Amino acid sequence: MSSPDPQPGPVHVGYVLKMYPRFSETFVLTEMLAMERLGARLSVFSLRMPVDGRFHESLAQLQAPVTYLPHRLKASEIWTLLKHRSQRLPGLQQHLPELLEAEVDDAVAAVELARACTEQGIDHLHAHFGSVSTTVARLAARLAGIGYSFTAHAKDIFHEEVDTDDLRRKLQDAEFVITVSDYNRDYLQARFGAAAERVVRLYNGLDLDQLAFRPAPAEPRYAVAVGRLVEKKGFRHLIEAVSILRARGVDLPLRIIGAGAQEQELREWTRTLGLEGQVSFLGPLPQGQMLSELAAASVMVAPCLIGEDGNRDGLPTVLLESLATGTPCISTPVTGIPEAVIDGQTGRLVPTENPPAIADAISEVLEQPERAAQLAKAGRVLVEQQFDTSTNAAQLLNLITRSVLTERAVA
Repeated sequence: MSSPDPQPGPVHVGYVLKMYPRFSETFVLTEMLAMERLGARLSVFSLRMPVDGRFHESLAQLQAPVTYLPHRLKASEIWTLLKHRSQRLPGLQQHLPELLEAEVDDAVAAVELARACTEQGIDHLHAHFGSVSTTVARLAARLAGIGYSFTAHAKDIFHEEVDTDDLRRKLQDAEFVITVSDYNRDYLQARFGAAAERVVRLYNGLDLDQLAFRPAPAEPRYAVAVGRLVEKKGFRHLIEAVSILRARGVDLPLRIIGAGAQEQELREWTRTLGLEGQVSFLGPLPQGQMLSELAAASVMVAPCLIGEDGNRDGLPTVLLESLATGTPCISTPVTGIPEAVIDGQTGRLVPTENPPAIADAISEVLEQPERAAQLAKAGRVLVEQQFDTSTNAAQLLNLITRSVLTERAVA
């Protein structure tokens, strides 16, 4: 059976995600909601079931149906799957050798995703992260005879385990590739040359209607940090900076929002420094509650660094949320962060892994509230200009639509 004839009306985009919903990936949900508001028809395909029950309030607003693709099938089930799908996938015979080279779970997911594309009339696949989700999207697109694209973030670009040949192939085969900062785009184009010529920088966006700006309150004073408790977030150095401030006579509470592999280590470090009553670990919070904590803080600190394995942040969404809501920001010049936190203009940047510099920057924010307020106002202006999800999602939808129309014209 051939692919359905293209139908007039909004494009039908299949979003391919490793896990959906995922508590830490609010930027994906924000993007999909904006796409739907723009008239796109979406379907979500997840390779894995969610691993916890924490969900953001806005999840219920998404209209797209969600399909969990099968994996870990028995050999007999895989054989039956290929036999039954072979007549419905126009590209199966041509791309069978490549399918057989893939990991079994990825191949099974790709076959089922391709079947869904042909049966549901999906025009284009878009994956987030250039790792396994893009592996499946790429194979499925070839089997179904449609195009695909993906958004590259950080770990899927910089981690030491990234397969450069595999990433190069994905860059070459995609209709276009999105990445979330100029830093990332320049890195990809420098490393992969012509294979990365279709990489487009498109920032992760925010729903600014949900993020009211207001100056940071004078009291009570506290600092907040948000993110997974992992090495690249640099929270160990922030906790040490709080200890330095206390030695200077400034007892500033720190509230850390998030969970992760380093939690026990960070708690022990807090105890070692005698900061049990000053540093609070709040765990992961729903989006609304997290934003309330952020808006009430005197300063938000994101002391990001480059991990020993090369892992690093792309451009943390919480920094953008902090700029949008008016909470002064302190961060580090890692990857795309200086594109949002511009030192001395929209916030403060300090060297990585430098607790005294973090402490100095926090003191500056606390001691110069008028200056901090000026930075915060400039940060909101920058977010409105560069990080509005309505504008950025429209650009993504335009890229997808142009790609689909080109494919239809060729067909």
